[in-house]
Amino acid sequence: MLFYEKKLWSSGFNNVAGVDEAGRGPLAGPVVAASVILPVDYFNDEINDSKKLTLKKREKLFDVITHDALSYGIGIVDNFEIDRINILQATMKAMQISINNLEIKPDYILVDGNHFFNCEIDHQLIIKGDSKSLSIAAASILAKVTRDRLMDYFTVDYPEYNFSKHKGYGTKEHIHLIKKFGKSPIHRKSFLVKGIDY
Repeated sequence: MLFYEKKLWSSGFNNVAGVDEAGRGPLAGPVVAASVILPVDYFNDEINDSKKLTLKKREKLFDVITHDALSYGIGIVDNFEIDRINILQATMKAMQISINNLEIKPDYILVDGNHFFNCEIDHQLIIKGDSKSLSIAAASILAKVTRDRLMDYFTVDYPEYNFSKHKGYGTKEHIHLIKKFGKSPIHRKSFLVKGIDY
């Protein structure tokens, strides 16, 4: 998990930021990105791809990462912006916001996936980076926990949709509830669902 970081640290890059997102696929809610700069030679064998961790473990590691990181930033783009510019551009925008929110400017960026905005900072795209880079894995945890907490918050305003359970993803229950109650203000109109008139 430290192959990329060790290579960069040994080359003099001391502020390596890992960047990842959560929430590209759901039918409702924002897309959230996080950037994390870990200290040189930092290691924690509990940090992993957020999808491979339990809710309890992610919550615990969220506190560990935000405490141990040299800097971290969060970027949030809501469903209205997603509908306006499309989910790919919204994801790139959330990543840019998360980088801008770092208190320390990174000298190199490791990004999960195969898309990234035109960035002046040296960077590398890593497919499945959240399972290959500790910095990206840490970012995936912050992004996932932040988004899940936001969806829990939306459950208070829109209890009939049970967002705290499915987090806005297109589960059978969620689609049933959309058919029953119609779309809420946080649903993405540009995400079409068969059999549902948005």
